[in-house]
Amino acid sequence: MEMDKPWIVAEAIQSALQAPFYHFILEGLLVIWILRLIFSKSYKIHQKETLTKKEKEELVGSWQPEPLVPPLEKTLAKTRPYRLVSGQVGKNIVVDGYKCKNFASMNFLGLVGNKRVEEKIEKCIRTYGVGTCGPRGFYGTFDVHLELEERIAKFIGAEEALIYSYGFATIASAIPAYAKRGDIIFVDEAVCFAIQKGLQASRSKIVYFKHNDMNDLEDKLIEQEKIDKKNPKKAAVIRKFMVVEGIYMNTGQICDLPKLVEFKFKYKVRLFVEESLSFGVLGDHGRGVTEHFNIPVSKLDLVVACMEYSLASVGGFCCGRHYVVGHQRLSGMGYVFSASLPSLLARAAIEGLNISEENPDIFAQLRQKAAFLQDLLKGIKGIELVGYPESPCFHLRRLHPVTPEKDLKFLHDVVNKCMKNGICITVASRLKEEFLSEWPASIRIAVSVEMSEEDLDEAARVIRHAVEEACNKCKGS
Repeated sequence: MEMDKPWIVAEAIQSALQAPFYHFILEGLLVIWILRLIFSKSYKIHQKETLTKKEKEELVGSWQPEPLVPPLEKTLAKTRPYRLVSGQVGKNIVVDGYKCKNFASMNFLGLVGNKRVEEKIEKCIRTYGVGTCGPRGFYGTFDVHLELEERIAKFIGAEEALIYSYGFATIASAIPAYAKRGDIIFVDEAVCFAIQKGLQASRSKIVYFKHNDMNDLEDKLIEQEKIDKKNPKKAAVIRKFMVVEGIYMNTGQICDLPKLVEFKFKYKVRLFVEESLSFGVLGDHGRGVTEHFNIPVSKLDLVVACMEYSLASVGGFCCGRHYVVGHQRLSGMGYVFSASLPSLLARAAIEGLNISEENPDIFAQLRQKAAFLQDLLKGIKGIELVGYPESPCFHLRRLHPVTPEKDLKFLHDVVNKCMKNGICITVASRLKEEFLSEWPASIRIAVSVEMSEEDLDEAARVIRHAVEEACNKCKGS
């Protein structure tokens, strides 16, 4: 090989000498141009003028920064007519000047405005102030946070819990903390908006199954199992998850947890359950859908819930094994980068747990009242009731839909008539541009344990009358 090198060089020189002369010129110009681009400045200031102090002040005075968010008036103009709530939200509420019974707020255990909770909050403010000044991992962890996490884990029956400062961000951060690009998530098509945002953030492959249809879910799991067998090497690095809700926000239906747990072990899939509407509702002690079906929490990989519906607080929590929860302390974006939950709200949640544990009958009372109101509302002409019989959050839909716009107008007419007659209910709001799946327009009704039988009778009578009037109006037009 060493003997061949002089011949190679000689042939290269000979080939170069045989090339046309314009090739040398062209290549030389290209080299010069490349060198010029490398060493020349990206821009040159030809004329440099110094501004006077007066000119600088005029420029600064005339500069108007763009707002971070659109003006409130412009935002409200794009939305449907909104209503003004006055005073504290509780069993009774004032909406647009009308005194109403509140069937719109999800204050299931009636702890909003509870005197014991308020006293604990006031004492906590005097000790800690109103803010936490930083994320949990820096200098935002107080002893009340650790106490609340310990209490929640003990209440649920899990090894460990951690709390988030914003309920919506809890599940939206928990999902992408574990599921990444290339993973597969099997999701009920009726999941709430917070779960949908978590799915988007994970960038995983999303496989939707029909709402509460376990046969459809199993078909999709079997199909994925066949794909995995064809390429076991790839399947070994792909993680699979199932994400469901205990009671679904969009339908009020309960999940089939026994089947989901069966599929978890049969098809080697991790199971996440969002229990915002079932925590503090289902089970003899309000521990949620796991207690309702008598299934140990240890058989689930992660239990997530908001503290905004049953504990008169704000934020959310995640429960699971030590290593699962510990991973979130480093990878949950809403936990790592958000300011921690204000101490007063952590103390409110702790007191809410205290009251719940002292009065375990409160959960059965809530479910009985929810079932009682649902029974009263069944059979109203023109309306379909959707929801688990004991769910305190359920939906009323138009029995024979026409168009989304007309159905929405019909439901708003019902809501307005109810409000004028002392019953506050609300149409479920959804962002059409953001939702990954579309659901029929509906009125969402929330039952509180504070409501008496007379209150429930009155609500059913007013809603029935409002639906009849709206139906007659539609026939007339």
